[in-house]
Amino acid sequence: MLIVIHTLQLNLGHSMKKITARCALLLTMLTSTVQAEDIGCITTTWKLIGSNHKVCVQAFDDPKVQGVACHISQAKTGGIAGTLGVAEDPSQFSIACRQVGPIVINGKLPPEETAFTEDTSLLFKETKVSRMFDAKRNTLVYVAISRKLIEGAPANSISTVPIMPWNK
Repeated sequence: MLIVIHTLQLNLGHSMKKITARCALLLTMLTSTVQAEDIGCITTTWKLIGSNHKVCVQAFDDPKVQGVACHISQAKTGGIAGTLGVAEDPSQFSIACRQVGPIVINGKLPPEETAFTEDTSLLFKETKVSRMFDAKRNTLVYVAISRKLIEGAPANSISTVPIMPWNK
């Protein structure tokens, strides 16, 4: 009986370590999400009721590549639905990424990886920025796309950053 209890304690201890490790990994993934910094918005259409339609610019630093910053502009729907935060923003955006300091790559870069995502509707739509590495040209390639859970959209924008020495 004592051996069974001891074995159960060992198995539970091993399971708890696995659960704790998985929870720590999940917490790290959730807290390491890239947050964009709002730069500003420009009104494109004035609305009598609710907020105006606009194009907003945000900036984010690549979480795995120190020395690269991206700016993304996105159309934002106004009106009553936009004011309440339930409007689906159109798939209209542009991206520009640049070297802003010495480039330092933290870890090994996979062939393709998400560098940034942002929801553009309440439930089913997001803007996603993926980073790819063009080894032949020693260049980072950033592609912004609009993703829908049910149906994708062909809207996309691209920016490249050649990896070069940084001279102040």
